[in-house]
Amino acid sequence: MQKILLAEDDPNLGDILKDYLELKGKFEVALCKDGEEALRQFNKEPFDLCILDVMMPRKDGFTLGKEIRKINANIPIIFATAKGMMEDKTEAFGLGGDDYITKPFRVEELLLRINALLKRASRDKQEEVYADEFDIGKYHFDYVSQLISYDGHQQKLSTKEAELLRLLCIKKNDVLTREEALLKIWHDDNYFNGRSMDVFLSKLRKYLRDDPSVEIVNVHGKGYKLLVS
Repeated sequence: MQKILLAEDDPNLGDILKDYLELKGKFEVALCKDGEEALRQFNKEPFDLCILDVMMPRKDGFTLGKEIRKINANIPIIFATAKGMMEDKTEAFGLGGDDYITKPFRVEELLLRINALLKRASRDKQEEVYADEFDIGKYHFDYVSQLISYDGHQQKLSTKEAELLRLLCIKKNDVLTREEALLKIWHDDNYFNGRSMDVFLSKLRKYLRDDPSVEIVNVHGKGYKLLVS
């Protein structure tokens, strides 16, 4: 049974959502009344998805989401906001939220969003587990042997170069967040690891420069994207 962390300070709404999701969605739901309680619960046990109310006492939903992302960069997060303002939506996605929903909302709509995110997360996880070889334009990348091949030439990669390129390939034409890459490869998103990753990205761009259809671009405020046209 999949587990959901629900952080909601309105006890009536929280109970309604918990009962509905457990009955209709067949989920196990941990209901927490504030952000600090939710973070403690998240550290105690694994979850498959988080629903975080933005306006909560003691720790707001955006702060909680950022701290959860440091623990698990890939867990789907839905932010719930009563404001429905554009700046809230922008901040939700900027913090790595996968979706947002504006109060008041129909519980049926929430369930549809949950199922869509869990399906996508399951697909991404399977791709990440099994994908070891990739075609990148005219290049062929073998993650296991850490080799890029092109027109009879081979480029040997370091372990971190190979890990970084693999993440970019899995997310091809989609954003690989800077935080996700740092946590998965360096296990810490501090400033010095970030500078180190920038060096590896520069090297990967150099290795792939002979094919104009391939490009690693910066996505401002988010991360990177491997574009293959």
